[in-house]
This record gives sequence, C-alpha cells and structure tokens, in this order.
Amino acid sequence: MNKMLSVIMPIYNESQIAIGVERTIGVLEKANIPYELILVDDGSTNNSWNEMTDLTKKYDTITAIALSRNFGKESALCAGLDSVNGGCCICIDSDMQHPPEIIPEMYRLWSEEGYEVVEGVKNARIKENPLYRFCAKSFYGILKKISDIDLQNASDFRLLDKIALDAWRSLPEKETFFRGMSSWIGFRRTQVYFDVSEREIGTSKWSAKNLIRLAINAITSYSSVPLYFASCFGIMFLLFFLIMFIQTLYMKLNGHAQSGFTTVIILQLIIGSVTMLNIGIIGIYIKKIYEEAKNRPRYIIRRIIKGEKNDGNPE
Repeated sequence: MNKMLSVIMPIYNESQIAIGVERTIGVLEKANIPYELILVDDGSTNNSWNEMTDLTKKYDTITAIALSRNFGKESALCAGLDSVNGGCCICIDSDMQHPPEIIPEMYRLWSEEGYEVVEGVKNARIKENPLYRFCAKSFYGILKKISDIDLQNASDFRLLDKIALDAWRSLPEKETFFRGMSSWIGFRRTQVYFDVSEREIGTSKWSAKNLIRLAINAITSYSSVPLYFASCFGIMFLLFFLIMFIQTLYMKLNGHAQSGFTTVIILQLIIGSVTMLNIGIIGIYIKKIYEEAKNRPRYIIRRIIKGEKNDGNPE
C-alpha cells in the first residue's frame, strides 16, 4: 500500500513562503510521515516563484508547479491534485490558517482507521468579522437546504484517499468547487476540528467580489432550485393579478373606480424587477453551460521543477 502523503499548497502573491513550508515539513518529518509537497504558483506577479524554486533546491521532496497565468485557487488546487503521487493527499493553505499540526491525526485516521476522506472543520475563527460569519452561516445553511450538501464550517483542508481522489478526478466540470465536489463524491469519511488562527504571512487575497462569485458558483453547481424561482414568482404574480383584476372589475361595475396611476407605476416596477431577476438567474445557468461547452482546460502549466537531492542542506 502506498503510504506516501501528498501535500498540496496553492500560492498566489505570497511572501516568505519558506516559513509555512518549513513548518509543514517539520511536522511531517517529526511524525515520520513519508511525503511529497506540491507547491502551485497560481500566476503570481511577485517573487513567489523564485522563492519556490529556491525551496526545490533545498528539499528534494518539493515539486514546484507554475501556471501560465492566474486561474484562481480552485484551478490551482486542480493542478496540484492532478500531480499527486501519494496514496492520499491533503490540501492546505500557504498562510498557515490551516494548522499543519493537525495533519498527523488526519493521516492516522486514514492509515489506521481506514477513512477515505478526512475533513478539516473550522472550530472557531479568531477575530472574525461578525458580518462575514453571519453571511457564511447563511450561505452554508441555504446550500444544505437546496442541495443536501452540508459544508457548515467546512474548508479545503481535507485528506482524500487515492480512490476518493480518482473519483474526484472523474468529475468533468470545468468550473470547480473543491470542497463541494469532494463532499458530493461520498466515501467513508470523518471530521477533525481545528481553530483558524490569524494569518502568519501576507494578507488575504479574497475580496467580497471573489466570495460572492464563489457562493454563486457553489449554489448553481449543486442545485437547480434557483431556476424554479421564475416559475414561483410567475404563479405568485398570477394569483396577485387575478385578485387585482377581480377587485378592479368589481369597483368599475359599482361605479367606485378611481385613478390608479400610482398603483400602475408600482406594479410596473415590481414586474420589471422580478423579470430582470429571473433573467439574471437563467443567465447564470446559461453561462455555466457555455463555459462547460467550450471544454477548455481548467489550467495551463508553464513550468514544473522537482526538488533536487542535496542531503537536506541549503546551497
């Protein structure tokens, strides 16, 4: 049985990468876990790639992959997952908000207890923005109700056995959502809880725009419920218009009809807003169909550098 652990670390415009890498390697070597570390540069515009290549000269267990441009974290994860050689793999953030000290327990649950997926679940976030916490909780609650996929406090920090990884790789969609896809495939799974600490290095690359885009992608990838909103709105307004029609006809026949300019304007605004909302929902799904129909690769690799043996000493 292949006992090697493949650790995937996507990187985008990070600094002092060696701090997180060496912390992770220290944990793995202390636990006597055979490993390979796959660093994926997602089109960084700073000195990240040079730092990664320096690390490959220091550690023969590191493979550095450079993408041709910034494809996004999900695509960077895909590039790393497609390069795995171990019997299992773990995805971890380079900023060390995913504590590598949890990895030995995740590895034990896989190697000794036979779990095929070990999920890292956030226990608490230090100094987390209350608004962000509320939005995240609401998003995951909605996703669970409409798709039966529970991602509450979930993260990309999870271990996949080779059989689970092969199942994940067989999923053909181009717009990926790793934590959702790895939950959808099933398999025997368990959870490990961890506290999310402050970033040790750099600043977050996630903006409100990116988070909203990720949420929309997640919901539309695992549920068609939003498409039914158009029909629901149509039925609601049909009933409303029937009531208004009966009321207006009654008032007209009894000679109590009054000028309804304000009512007409309000109705037009409501109808126009609902129509545009429905068109927008349908447009999102058409866009996803369009992206899948183009069948473009999830990422393009510019360069791969494998670590060189030098007895573990820096040059």
